[in-house]
Amino acid sequence: MGEFCRSTIFFSDQHLCYADILPPSQVRARIEVAVLNFLKALSSNSPSISDLALEKRVTQRELYYKLLCDSPDYFTSQLQVNRTIQDLVALLRCSRYSLGIMASSRGAIAGRLLLQEPDKEVVDCSTCGSSGYAISGDLELLEKLTMETDARYIIMVEKRLAEDRVFNRIPCILITAKGFPDIATRFLLHRMCQMFPNLPVLGLVDWNPAGLAILCTFKFGSIGMGLEAYRYACNVKWLGLRKDDINQLIPEECLVPLKPRDLQIAKSLMSSEILQDSYKEEVAAMVQSGRRAEIEALYCHGYDYLVKFLATKIVQANYL
Repeated sequence: MGEFCRSTIFFSDQHLCYADILPPSQVRARIEVAVLNFLKALSSNSPSISDLALEKRVTQRELYYKLLCDSPDYFTSQLQVNRTIQDLVALLRCSRYSLGIMASSRGAIAGRLLLQEPDKEVVDCSTCGSSGYAISGDLELLEKLTMETDARYIIMVEKRLAEDRVFNRIPCILITAKGFPDIATRFLLHRMCQMFPNLPVLGLVDWNPAGLAILCTFKFGSIGMGLEAYRYACNVKWLGLRKDDINQLIPEECLVPLKPRDLQIAKSLMSSEILQDSYKEEVAAMVQSGRRAEIEALYCHGYDYLVKFLATKIVQANYL
């Protein structure tokens, strides 16, 4: 018992803790005492806890490895760290960026957009090459970007970006997270929606449950973001690929079987209360067919067909 007392994480006393059944008034009193003790520890000459260096930024992955070294008894997996961060956001009602946690980013942007970081030269995103302009994980920097555009559309692409130079034929901005959307890419898309409210945002993803899940994360936010979800959501319309595109344009030999992971995602999507019926019909069609199709399947009609496909869908306003 003595060894347990010496190793306890509570600094206010070194006695074994137990839980009392208390009326609300005493619960509030204990909370007040705990907060006061915490503030005293922060302001003392020899604090029992380290100063909060909130001006420094780390990614969730970097934080996990730091905690794994410093507190291996309490944090043994990335999932534990992620859930703890989510709880802190809910408890303190402030964003994870305010807590010094920076987004890691794989995202990129290309097309009819001029942007400028503070004290830097203007970047023309149409001349950034096939990889596009890399989106920073620093949300504060993204917040300070100045942007100008003559585009008429914003197109969110699941993976491919500037290889086809779609923006030369269709006046658009292309943005991608290169897979499941990270916070920084979602933040920048949301900010563009605020700056250019008249530009429709159209989504082009693979025809499979994972592709739709990517689109819905941009559209509704993710459950894992908790109270922050609204901050990164924007009204994305589903341009393609959809079942009509598959039936009319994609040969059978270009379809591949659904993966077990696809079926798990499909089940989750079908149980969602916020997913509109037209989206659920698409999910049901995916499961019923047992097949999936990637955007690249359109190239069976030629390498320039993707631009024609997008132009036709946009002119016809063929999106959900």
